[in-house]
Amino acid sequence: MVLGARMKRWQSVVLSVVLLAGCGNDDQPNSNADERLGGVAQPNTEVQDAGADEAKAFVQPVEFDISLRIDEAGRLVIEVSTNLPEGTRLRVMAERSASGVSWRDSQEVVEGAVSAGPFGPGSGLLEGEYRVRVMMPPVSVQPAAVRARLGDKGQHLTGEWVAESEHGLGQIVEAVWQVRIEPSGVEFLP
Repeated sequence: MVLGARMKRWQSVVLSVVLLAGCGNDDQPNSNADERLGGVAQPNTEVQDAGADEAKAFVQPVEFDISLRIDEAGRLVIEVSTNLPEGTRLRVMAERSASGVSWRDSQEVVEGAVSAGPFGPGSGLLEGEYRVRVMMPPVSVQPAAVRARLGDKGQHLTGEWVAESEHGLGQIVEAVWQVRIEPSGVEFLP
C-alpha cells in the first residue's frame, strides 16, 4: 500500500509537470521581437505611418494684423491675428519710449489669434509714445507640432518680420509698431 501511494504521488507530480508544460498560449505570435533586454530600452523598429507624423510645411509669409485698445482702467490690450500655426508661442510686449518701462505677456496662437494684456499700472498708462512688439521665440522652444510645420531652425518662415536669431538658433519672427497713446485712444505712428 505504501508503494502504491508513492507511485500515485510520483505519477501526480509527473502529470502536473506535463500539463503545465503543455499550457503554452499558442494563440499569440512569438513576442521575442518586442522583448526588451537587460533593462536598457531598445530602439523601436516598428515602421510608422509616415503620413501620420508628417506635418504640412508652413509655406506662406508670416502675417500679423494687430489691434490695440485702452480698457476701462486705462491699460493697453493687444489683440493679434496671425497665420502662424496653432500652438505657436508668442511674446507680446509694450514699452514706454520715454522711460523704457515695459510689460510682457506670453501667449499661444489659438484659432489664429492671441490676446495679451492688459498692460500698464493699475492707474492706467500715461499719454505718450510706446513700442509694441510681437515676437516668436526660436523654433527650438516651440511645441513639436509647430516645429514640424516651421522646420527645425525655422527654415520655412518667410516674410517681412522674419529675422535670423542673434544666437544662431535659426529664424525668429519679430514685428514692431510705434504707437501714441492719447486720451482719445491709440494712434499708430509711421
